[in-house]
Amino acid sequence: MKLIFVVVLFFSICGTGVYGQSTQLFFGDTHVHTSFSEDAYALGRNVTGDPDTAYRWAKGLPVVHPYTGVKIKNTRPLDFLVVADHAYYLGIYKNVMDGRPGFADTQSGKWIRQVFQDMDADRNALWNTLNMAFYIERTDKELTTAAVRSTVWEEYLQFAETYNDPGRFTAFIGWEWSGSPGGNNLHRVVMTSANGEVASGFRPLSVLESERPEDLWDWLEKTSIELGLKFVAIPHNSNISNGTMFPETTSSGTPITEAYARKRQKWEPLVEITQIKGDSETHPKLSPEDPFAGFEKYEHLLAVNPEAATSMEVSAADYVRPALLRGLQIGERLDINPYRFGVIGSTDSHSSVSSVDEDNFWGKFPPDARPSRGMEPIGGPLSSVVGWSVSASGLAAVWAQENTRESLLSAFQRKEVYATTGPRICVRLFGGWDFSETDTQSANMSDIGYRSGVPMGGALTRTPAGGSPKFMIHVAKDPTGANLERVQMIKGWLDVSGKTHEKVMDVALSDGREPDPDHNALPGANTVDITTATYSNERGATQFNLLWEDTDFDPQTPAFYYLRVLQIPTPRHSLYDAVALNIDPPDGFPAIIQERAYTSPVFYTPY
Repeated sequence: MKLIFVVVLFFSICGTGVYGQSTQLFFGDTHVHTSFSEDAYALGRNVTGDPDTAYRWAKGLPVVHPYTGVKIKNTRPLDFLVVADHAYYLGIYKNVMDGRPGFADTQSGKWIRQVFQDMDADRNALWNTLNMAFYIERTDKELTTAAVRSTVWEEYLQFAETYNDPGRFTAFIGWEWSGSPGGNNLHRVVMTSANGEVASGFRPLSVLESERPEDLWDWLEKTSIELGLKFVAIPHNSNISNGTMFPETTSSGTPITEAYARKRQKWEPLVEITQIKGDSETHPKLSPEDPFAGFEKYEHLLAVNPEAATSMEVSAADYVRPALLRGLQIGERLDINPYRFGVIGSTDSHSSVSSVDEDNFWGKFPPDARPSRGMEPIGGPLSSVVGWSVSASGLAAVWAQENTRESLLSAFQRKEVYATTGPRICVRLFGGWDFSETDTQSANMSDIGYRSGVPMGGALTRTPAGGSPKFMIHVAKDPTGANLERVQMIKGWLDVSGKTHEKVMDVALSDGREPDPDHNALPGANTVDITTATYSNERGATQFNLLWEDTDFDPQTPAFYYLRVLQIPTPRHSLYDAVALNIDPPDGFPAIIQERAYTSPVFYTPY
């Protein structure tokens, strides 16, 4: 494998202009919870932050923080947002506690109000009591009737319709299907391009109906046919699935079949690779030769029932890169790969506030906005977790024709998307057989990429005789953020004996550094001052353009290729809190972070 050409150019094919087949780059969040989610309301003290708050924050309007009561504002508005509240008991606690007729005056409503009155000072006890009764024992029938669910769903849809502004801001209709058998996270965010009128024709499937992902896919199939609409389901936070997110068997324990693989590939084209509860790319135990595999590790099960929760061991079924490798093996056997997915990032914020900047991070739940909260347990299913354990992450980046529900969802479906941990790094990746060094210097690089190759998320086939894949890469820094430190190509492949392999290669480095013969380089300079939580952009690069060729390519075996882009080191949110509190950097938590972006892979399939 070799680096063919690297040059820093004085133009960028990123930004808000129109490039290559009229695709533009949009940033958003597909995973925000509000006071309509039972855990956000009962445990997280998110009483006032409804979907209206979430959409206004995303659009850059001033809002009132749901815990501190201070005015806050997102200085970098998003292009799109999915309010993805839990479908089970959607809006129930809020409506009960607001005294709404039909909710508060039911027997269940009266009991809920009494529990809040008796236990409000101990939110852990409150949430555990309600969760045991309604999620685990499922004793309630009054607040899960079709009439009650329809009332809340129609209100929920209206929020999205109010703020959807085609061409300027997209408010997707979505929800979270929150399967957590035994505390193992199998959650999926479900989103649709439908408008409110069409979406009023269904009620979102929840885990009260089923905790089997296969049942969710069947429901999506049935509903899409009946109503003529499109869905995307996004598995999230796989790092705490306890070996269940990317299995080799079905939920029933039988081997994965072709039918299973086709359904999963159809309905789950993407995976959330990074969010508040850590990074799910890979793990040092699974990728021991990857020096950056230890980034933002988080290994705490969701103890939905603390007494039943089991300890978690690191598994290949919990992380994205091992799942991609596993998919190659299954695809070789079935001729279809259930794990041929792309990646996005999103927050999983439960405060209605989609914040990802380390110096302006508002935490997972509203009380986590206080710097001192970093030393305190979050509570509930996260009782073993303190505020500094979580990550200020992430964002979904989408290459789409326009900022509309239909165009963005189409980009999600074709996987022309990528993830960042927060910075708005621009990344273009095209794979093909005939790209040249001249192509990478062209202002029309993306036009060439679309015409003669495939973008991220696409698949290469039909290898020319003696050919090997070439990749055009363009990366530009976040215009208001830190410089770039390196670009890495991650390759995974299957050899002729069926064994999987992975390799991480530095293909572009800042500050005139060169990789060693194994395509690896030592860390770049660190300019972070931990006494002031500041850094300097005197080191690093503003952008990279390069052509990279896989000269070790074997046309007989399947493979995937994706980029990992690293910024120079910058202060982590735990360091910003420490400086604000005038204390030393907290032990056990990084003071410095290298923010990054991950692209969706380009796949090579010989079958």
